[in-house]
Amino acid sequence: ADKAQLLPFMKDAETYHPFREIVPISALKGSNVDSLERSVLALLPEGDPIYPEDQLSDRPLRFFAAELIREKLLCRLGQEVPYALTVTTESFKETPTLVTIHATIWVERSGQKAIVIGKQGSLLKGAGTAARRELQGMLDKRVNLQLWVKVREGWSDNDAALRSLGYAD
Repeated sequence: ADKAQLLPFMKDAETYHPFREIVPISALKGSNVDSLERSVLALLPEGDPIYPEDQLSDRPLRFFAAELIREKLLCRLGQEVPYALTVTTESFKETPTLVTIHATIWVERSGQKAIVIGKQGSLLKGAGTAARRELQGMLDKRVNLQLWVKVREGWSDNDAALRSLGYAD
């Protein structure tokens, strides 16, 4: 709020580290962010592209499918099963017109399994339908999405289980 305090603070910061440049910004107001971007870009080394121009990520589509399914579940579950849920893509088969995805939703307790499935399967069906629709838009093909919910007790506290579910250190 008091910009008169900013200049002495910036001068003091320079005594602790030899910064190339200090760019004051306001993330809240968005002011001076363009100056920060220009300063950072000017300091980055030039180099050949690491990935082709049309490649958006180094992660495979099966990773995005699992994350999309997880997102749709978490949006519907709210605070009920926030971090005790993960999704693995068991198979991802693609033809010119159809993608068939088999995914497993892992929870830690049978009570969580019931919550994820919902009354008469309604929660799981809603999340699956939303994920399928978004995947179809992303892949520009029909998607056959098969979901299973399984219990694996203590998976989030077990290093071997985390690695087997695709979480690396």
